Amino acid sequence: MRTLTTGSSTVTRATRWGAVLGMAGMAVACGSSTPSSSAPASSSAAATVPSGLSLTSFDSSFSAMSQLSGLFKAGKGMVGVILPDTTSSTRYVNFDLPYLTKAFKAAGYGSSDFKIDNAQGNDATELADAQADITLGASVLVFDPLDSTVGNQIQALAQSHGVAAISYDRATFQGTNTYYVSFDNVQVGKLIGQGVQKCVQSWGIATPKVFTLNGGEDTDPNAVSFAQGYNSVVWGDTTTPEPAGKTNSAGWTLVGDQVTPGWVNATGATIFQQQFTAHPEINTTIEANDGLANAVITVLKNAGVAAKKIPTTGQDATLQGMENILQGFQCGSVYKAVYLEAQDAVAIATILRAGATPPPALVNSTTKPASGAGSSEPASLLTPVWVDATNMASTVIKDQFVDAATLCTAVGASVCSAASITP
Repeated sequence: MRTLTTGSSTVTRATRWGAVLGMAGMAVACGSSTPSSSAPASSSAAATVPSGLSLTSFDSSFSAMSQLSGLFKAGKGMVGVILPDTTSSTRYVNFDLPYLTKAFKAAGYGSSDFKIDNAQGNDATELADAQADITLGASVLVFDPLDSTVGNQIQALAQSHGVAAISYDRATFQGTNTYYVSFDNVQVGKLIGQGVQKCVQSWGIATPKVFTLNGGEDTDPNAVSFAQGYNSVVWGDTTTPEPAGKTNSAGWTLVGDQVTPGWVNATGATIFQQQFTAHPEINTTIEANDGLANAVITVLKNAGVAAKKIPTTGQDATLQGMENILQGFQCGSVYKAVYLEAQDAVAIATILRAGATPPPALVNSTTKPASGAGSSEPASLLTPVWVDATNMASTVIKDQFVDAATLCTAVGASVCSAASITP
């Protein structure tokens, strides 16, 4: 087991090991395979980071990216981006790909100055993509590691070739030249914990008997951070999984706490079905994302449980999650605006490409393995938002993260109207 600390929070992470061999993955974004020959050489003297650039500079207009045009001109080499898959979340195709592309172009990059690939869920492909990018002249790699094994291998490969690295959305803990760009994952968990507390009160759950369905802590360090966050709120400590029978001062009792290996929703559904059959007294649940929440909700619906009877939680602000919230089966979801993360990653990549150092206004934290078995990494952590029926219109709908017309078709016009959502 490996432990790590994100900001001030310590988490435990499981790793899996395996051989990583194979060919490069399918490219999924615009951009030729050859870096621009017109990009000037890097010069730290010529590369000046805009003084006003900070995490709060980024918004849905992408206007802050134009401040980076001078740094782009001062830099050299291609920026290679490797996204992990197309199946664990629709975000990588629907949002990360177009938002990263938009951020690069807004910062002055031409189509040959960046390259975005997708590893299609395969470790060997992700490593091969990184090798191909370096061969093609990448001076910066931005990669979302499928797991710690390939993440560490990519980081070591980048370091051995003098290539700067940004671990995107999931952290990597080896070497000395890797930055981490993500949302504050412990805070994501805290929002989930606060959300279920609010829901228990508003839905009138007198004596909560809780079952927690964690995410894929076997492969994803973020899943452990999420659990630490909600456990700290609900149970007062960061143990994960928590022991059955645990109680808190509010009179809650933990019936069970299990990990869903690999974030597989079908597995989560099986786990919960077994637990709900064995423990029909369960009347409150905590889930690490919307997919697992929907798995639980499906089991509850099949058992005849009505709306606003057993709380569920989530994150990712998916269309299904928003439907479940408006229909009274889910308390809320954590929204992480991908357009902010994409701009943050491109900004730091552009700064590193120019040989400059990202300022504290962008790099606002650190992420490190508490066990000491790894390296402390500078981290740029964005702020997540809890979304429920009261603010859905002003967050995910306003940002067009969820299509209002599709949502309202699913839940009905009157339900949308009650939430101030206009299709």
